[in-house]
Amino acid sequence: MLTLAHGLGPHAQAVLPQALPREVFRMTTVFTHTTVVTVDAGQTVLYDVALVVDGNTIAAIGPTEALLQAYPQEEVYAGHGKALFPGLINCHAHVTATLNRGITEDFGFPPDLHVPASALSLLSAEELTVMALLGALESLKSGTTTVVENAQGIEVYAAALAQTGLRWVFAESGRDAEVPPGWRPGEDVQTFSPALREAALQRLHDLFTTWHRAQHGLITVFPAAALAEASSPDLLRAVRAFAEQHNLGYTIHLAQSRLEIASMMRLRGMRPTFFLAAHDFLSPRLFAAHCRYVDASEIALLGQSRTIVTHQAGMAANRAVIPPIPALRAAGCPIAMGTDNNSQDMLEVMRMGLVTERILRDDATQPQPEDVLRETTRGGAYAVRQQGDIGSLEVGKKADLMVVDTQRSHLVPTMRLVSAWIHNGQAGDIEAVMVDGRFLMRDGRVLTMDEETIIREADKIGRRAWNQLLERYPTAPFPTRVAPRL
Repeated sequence: MLTLAHGLGPHAQAVLPQALPREVFRMTTVFTHTTVVTVDAGQTVLYDVALVVDGNTIAAIGPTEALLQAYPQEEVYAGHGKALFPGLINCHAHVTATLNRGITEDFGFPPDLHVPASALSLLSAEELTVMALLGALESLKSGTTTVVENAQGIEVYAAALAQTGLRWVFAESGRDAEVPPGWRPGEDVQTFSPALREAALQRLHDLFTTWHRAQHGLITVFPAAALAEASSPDLLRAVRAFAEQHNLGYTIHLAQSRLEIASMMRLRGMRPTFFLAAHDFLSPRLFAAHCRYVDASEIALLGQSRTIVTHQAGMAANRAVIPPIPALRAAGCPIAMGTDNNSQDMLEVMRMGLVTERILRDDATQPQPEDVLRETTRGGAYAVRQQGDIGSLEVGKKADLMVVDTQRSHLVPTMRLVSAWIHNGQAGDIEAVMVDGRFLMRDGRVLTMDEETIIREADKIGRRAWNQLLERYPTAPFPTRVAPRL
């Protein structure tokens, strides 16, 4: 039985399931006569084979008839016309920011909406939980099996996310900057508060104590400093020390706007990456989100430290910038991928990452689709320090996978399957998703969340919040209209 998150109100209770359907419980499954996109070291694609999931592990891959004989009494999943891909790994998400869809994509970064508060600040804990579940729902339906949720105060909706069955990294984000109401990322920070720092570290400690390795290991907790410009040297040292003490990764937003660069140069006398380096924050444990505006000297620093860079290609394109991913990669930075906010569709992230890097390189042949798939699976697994368990379909690894129906008008003829799917695929091509050996979606039906109710409730909450924001600040020159309340 699934239990409801303690203290949640009617919105959240309406969307949390009270019992798992039978299909969610683990059983041995033999996927027969299928294609397996392994994303192993050799980028192997196996045709007309079987893959066996036993418990939470990939137990065998080989000829269908031989594996049916070896597992004669087990459930068979007919795989003809299907392809198995590793589950996608989203290394930088803000799932509650689904509230901002259709608004903050269109007004730059940081978005200048001419209001001193955010719509998110108007949500109750219950409403915030619903928006988080909406992000989780989109993640699952688009083939993502692991999500790094980067936010402050994750405890509010952690229980609800845990019940989705996805693999989560809760990156509890802290900042100790003292900032005025309406402050936006990248703007000047003059002072830092020990009290704010201690509160942030306490939230991290409490979340780690409650959730790290919970749900049979599906949940891990990483520390995060929110922003270079909003973090004191003391906070940076504490975040890295926590990661080192518990053998974790850690993360930060870095060089995500021109405003940030200008502020850091003006107030700290150095670019953001040099500020992090000066306080011993760069390391192979760190995955830095964005790195849109790093210069050649910062690229060299990041590469020398083997800092991982998470590339949010879709949101970067919305912000009218292409991060220097080829140079970062060449300097020695491992690359992973993420959505950032509003949309949680990693297929679109891969497609955008592919085409925008080609624009940056002015080379229509590089990268190849297999390259962005590798960075979204193996690269993501490396970033979250689980490369031994997830990121590819190989015997002995955890069964985190998706089933893609390749017999679609936009996918055939599938001469090069990975290319066909990344260039032309849609989330709706995914008919099943398995995490840790359990089906979370099957035959297009989500098994661990009430999809219809989540969508209905989230729509109501979003309309209410944005209209309330406009009513609260009627003289603000808000740059767009929002749909009326329902």
